[in-house]
Amino acid sequence: MKRLQSVFAGHLSAYIELRRSLGFHSGEPAYFLEVFDQCVFERNHTGALTQELALEFACSNPKASTNYCVKRYQVVRHFSEYLATFDPQTPFLDPKALERSKARTPRHIYTDQELQKILVEARHVSRKNSVCGLTLHTMIGLAASTGLRISEVIRLDREDVDLKTGVLNIRCSKFNKSRLVPVHPTTLEVIRNYAAARDAAFPSCKAVAFFVNTIQKRFVRNTVQQLFAGVARRVGLRGPKGGGPSFHDLRHRFATERLVLWYKAGVDVQAMLPALATYMGHAHYTDTAYYLTATTELMALASERYQRWLKSKEVER
Repeated sequence: MKRLQSVFAGHLSAYIELRRSLGFHSGEPAYFLEVFDQCVFERNHTGALTQELALEFACSNPKASTNYCVKRYQVVRHFSEYLATFDPQTPFLDPKALERSKARTPRHIYTDQELQKILVEARHVSRKNSVCGLTLHTMIGLAASTGLRISEVIRLDREDVDLKTGVLNIRCSKFNKSRLVPVHPTTLEVIRNYAAARDAAFPSCKAVAFFVNTIQKRFVRNTVQQLFAGVARRVGLRGPKGGGPSFHDLRHRFATERLVLWYKAGVDVQAMLPALATYMGHAHYTDTAYYLTATTELMALASERYQRWLKSKEVER
């Protein structure tokens, strides 16, 4: 955790540590609180944590989506509730000051060609350090081939990755669920190559994290998202400003590609959805339906199967 400097520094540090001790593993809230601390410090704010201060921080990035601003605001609001137990003068922050948009952003399903461009460009993310590019390349490839969440990729420890069998141990992820995820032999080969390059570049690295940055520390979510966004822009998938295809869309690609392969193989897709849900770490297989974006290929395959089913019924009559 970076050194905090604002008037809330002591309470922020204690709150972040409390969350970790209670089993909250996501690094995003901690990152937001660190940025909040920096904003408060740079503003020379020495008073209470007010509604105006929280909103100013939440909406400080004009390029951010409404939901991203809401996430930042809610993180600070929850901290204010903790702060109020020590400072009763802390004002109540309205939970509905910013409303989350209910509209879901259409997901981008990467084509094979787009994914290949991203993987190639990721290798050149740093001119000074080739291991940095190899790291991002491996993280992207792993997410695309397994459907892992970005947080799950980042939180992998060395002991979680079996380089002999190719089985990943995903511990206490979303919904506090753990699972074992076997990877494809080609993915395992890439992971092994990365591990060898990492150890050669950082022979004295003591970090337990499997994927480490140039200062031999675990990545934070926002850094990986920004690196990926930069790669996507350079290959023409995102504009110079605003949003676009993201790291999380790799998870959607994995789910839809798996469905397409099952359709082509003549597998009973409905019967296999629970298996896909387990592999992807969903609490219920119905949650997996969110990722099954209707691509042109997928809809064509589903339609073809439906037409065959109709003909079989006509024959029976």
